[in-house]
Amino acid sequence: MDPLNFTHILTQAVDELSESKSYQGLFHQHKDGEPLPSARVLCEIIELARAIIFPGYFGNSTINSRTITYHIGVNTEKLFNLLSDQILSGLCFASGPDCDCCTDSKREEAGRLSAQFISRMPELRRILATDVVAAYNGDPAAESIGEVISCYPAIKAISNYRIAHELLKLGVPLIPRIITEMAHSETGIDIHPAAKIGEYFTIDHGTGVVIGATSIIGNHVKIYQGVTLGAKSFPLDDDGKPIKGIARHPILEDNVIVYSNATILGRITIGKDATVGGNIWVTEDVPVGARIVQPTAKK
Repeated sequence: MDPLNFTHILTQAVDELSESKSYQGLFHQHKDGEPLPSARVLCEIIELARAIIFPGYFGNSTINSRTITYHIGVNTEKLFNLLSDQILSGLCFASGPDCDCCTDSKREEAGRLSAQFISRMPELRRILATDVVAAYNGDPAAESIGEVISCYPAIKAISNYRIAHELLKLGVPLIPRIITEMAHSETGIDIHPAAKIGEYFTIDHGTGVVIGATSIIGNHVKIYQGVTLGAKSFPLDDDGKPIKGIARHPILEDNVIVYSNATILGRITIGKDATVGGNIWVTEDVPVGARIVQPTAKK
């Protein structure tokens, strides 16, 4: 089909789309040479991080006990370079059009943050190992630890979350959210990078899980597919706009189990050792050790 036959239509659309009023608030203006966050590069960063944390399961298949130091060293150097560039792009994005980001000091800051993240990777491996154990022990269908690491969407989503959470704690803007949204797209598990999650955490099946930004989850917590840890209505300021940054999501204490499609809303506490049944709506505190389920229908 010849586009010349529709030139007047295309030209009119271009003119309308180029009107400043039409893209007000939707346009991010970049300076020449300013780096852009790249989903492709961030995917590569996640794969490198997984190859370092779970050697032999991701990345080079020839790795063994004699070559592990070499492979981890190569991957770490590559990770540092790629991550430094992406952190710089996040810093530039967050600084706005009036900031000169491509300076030596900004690049040095990005490198420092990248190095700090890598220094935390041993702790990341330790805590992710507890998540793997929780997933394996919590699923009778799991035949091996290797199967859990290689296949389970919960491990993919939780590893992305834990990587993003560390970057967020370092003050890296934008990049952490992109990383968790990548896992959201792949697994259907939506964990905000600002959520605080303890050790031995697992999500069974996982699809449809939502964990909000101010959620706090203790140790040895297990949740099933379709669970929402969300907020209720948002308080507004004097101008009628939502107030940002307030604690508005649930707290789940240690050893809590939440079954499928439960919805837990607001800044409430689910007490230690409590069980929340499936398909239930919870907006009030649940006592320690309690078991709440849907009421049985009367015959």
